[in-house]
Amino acid sequence: MIYSGPRHPPTFVFVTTNTSDAVSLTSATKHFGPVRAVDGLTLTIPRGQTVALLGPNGAGKSTTIAMLLGLLPPDSGHAALFGLEPEQAVRQGMVGAMPQEGGLIPRVTVRELLTFVAGTYSAPLPLDQVLTLARIEDLRDRRVDRLSGGQAQRVRFAMAVCGDPDLIVLDEPTAALDVAARREFWESMRGLASRGKTILFSTHYLDEADEHTDRVIVLGHGRVIADGTSAEIKQATALTTVSVTAEGECSWLATLPGVRHMEVKGTRVHLRSGDSDATVMALARAGAVRDLEVVPADLEDAFVALTTDAAPATDKESV
Repeated sequence: MIYSGPRHPPTFVFVTTNTSDAVSLTSATKHFGPVRAVDGLTLTIPRGQTVALLGPNGAGKSTTIAMLLGLLPPDSGHAALFGLEPEQAVRQGMVGAMPQEGGLIPRVTVRELLTFVAGTYSAPLPLDQVLTLARIEDLRDRRVDRLSGGQAQRVRFAMAVCGDPDLIVLDEPTAALDVAARREFWESMRGLASRGKTILFSTHYLDEADEHTDRVIVLGHGRVIADGTSAEIKQATALTTVSVTAEGECSWLATLPGVRHMEVKGTRVHLRSGDSDATVMALARAGAVRDLEVVPADLEDAFVALTTDAAPATDKESV
């Protein structure tokens, strides 16, 4: 998408930025009335990383993305893309953005829409390459207002990559896509990442963030509450489930090393442990290992652990 930038008086901020970073936010804040949607947020994304931006509704994801694209000015602090003001980077064609909804012109064909968008860039990708990248070769002559939800989503992606941008920002990119289409989409994204593109996306599909990213950033109350690889976040915040079959009185299992929580379902005891190795070794020493099962935490477990206390700053989805 091409954005002309917000209409507000220019603000001159003298900040030293690292042009090796694709994205930089420095002490950025944004209020909507009494609600502080973004609270002194500082983060950087080096060129070439694929990053998932996660958080519960109202955590500040959409506001953060809007500030990075130059659609909203921060109330304080600074945003930069490739060392430039966001509006400048967008106008130079360095950024492509894919909104979850909107952005499609009705009563034109997919070919006409993409040709129009490509014409706003100085060095766009060839149309056939864009169609192939978005897996919409068979839709080139279809009218935009006759597309299904999943087809429209793929066209939005095609619009985002038309100009061969260095930074691609995606808001819920696989919403409305079926399983096969989601798989094809991420194949395309891996191809872009292999070419050194920087990719920033928000998603509610935590398995996508787990599988397809170099880095996961979790927001809560407009602040970063976790930042690292998926494996690092899972290891630091989530609990492994150790399950055994037990008969008779079993409350003593809750006192084993590493155990934070115990749940009994019939004869199965599920121990949530912060140190599964210590828990399993203690079970073995006690001779209580029967039908042992160890299930590592996934990113969803970590996300729930991180955000349970991160109540949204507002009930508005858009923040």
